Amino acid sequence: MARDKLFLISPGFADPKHPGVSFVCPYCNAIEGLLASFPDLASAIDVERVAFLRPRQKVIDVAGEANQSLPLLIFAENPPDDAGDWHGTRFVNSTDRILELLAERHGFPRLH
Repeated sequence: MARDKLFLISPGFADPKHPGVSFVCPYCNAIEGLLASFPDLASAIDVERVAFLRPRQKVIDVAGEANQSLPLLIFAENPPDDAGDWHGTRFVNSTDRILELLAERHGFPRLH
């Protein structure tokens, strides 16, 4: 059975513009917290963490060069009406919308 896939930026990344400093993506980190809090639910989603620096080839391969901004949720089937489309791959890259969809599609708690 095909599964939804979530691309996130690997936490603890370096940015050449700020040598010696470790970072997390604030948008990806909101989702990371939810995944860590509910590992049983998270196990039903394919999660791939990629490097901060562009180009993010793994993301480009499935969603196109213009859609490298993360987080990115790719739908295995039954995408919502507001999903973007790149050559038949349907996706959402808004953190708030991804959190809503994780609740709707995968049973995660909703934000209050």
